[in-house]
Amino acid sequence: MAEHQDETRTAYDGAVEQYASMFADRLDTQPFGRAMVGTFAALVRATGNLRTADVGCGPGHVTAMLHDLGLDAFGLDLSPGMVDHARRAHPALRFDEARMEALPVEDGALGGVLARYSMIHTPPGELPALLAEQVRVLAPGGLLLVSFFGTEGPEPVRFDHKVTPAYSWPADRFAELLAGAGLLTFARLLHDPASERGFLDAHLMARRQ
Repeated sequence: MAEHQDETRTAYDGAVEQYASMFADRLDTQPFGRAMVGTFAALVRATGNLRTADVGCGPGHVTAMLHDLGLDAFGLDLSPGMVDHARRAHPALRFDEARMEALPVEDGALGGVLARYSMIHTPPGELPALLAEQVRVLAPGGLLLVSFFGTEGPEPVRFDHKVTPAYSWPADRFAELLAGAGLLTFARLLHDPASERGFLDAHLMARRQ
């Protein structure tokens, strides 16, 4: 797992300012994605445990949105360049460097984990271990919202992402992985982003059982 993560970290460190300028206000023009984040925040608030990790937070814009929605949100990212940018852009919030398979969070501590397009670079064979780590840090009844590129085929598809290679997933297959990790998927949203790649935007919301 370390080799591809090193490549991913290096790639994102080299694209911090461009990435931040492209995506800082992206949710403003994505009503479906924005609605799923808002619903996630409302459901996390209802658990009474507001502590939430934005895993793969990038420049920190979604972490700030979660904070504005009433959560005790903090951001974690593999890229030190992204973490530095997020700290400068949102000085009132906490951001730390971390790998998704080794989160610096105690067992069962969180009411929510958001993984917005941050698992897309993980090779399929390594994804179960990554999901198991998200489950470890969630309290019973805690929520995970994961967003990714969806495909209508039967298998994950590797493609050349603008930053570093990534994978699109059939939503049913991804939901099976969530179930295997101990998460019950109770909501899903698939929509066409009019992408030149032809992928769907996929959002799955699941609860730790």
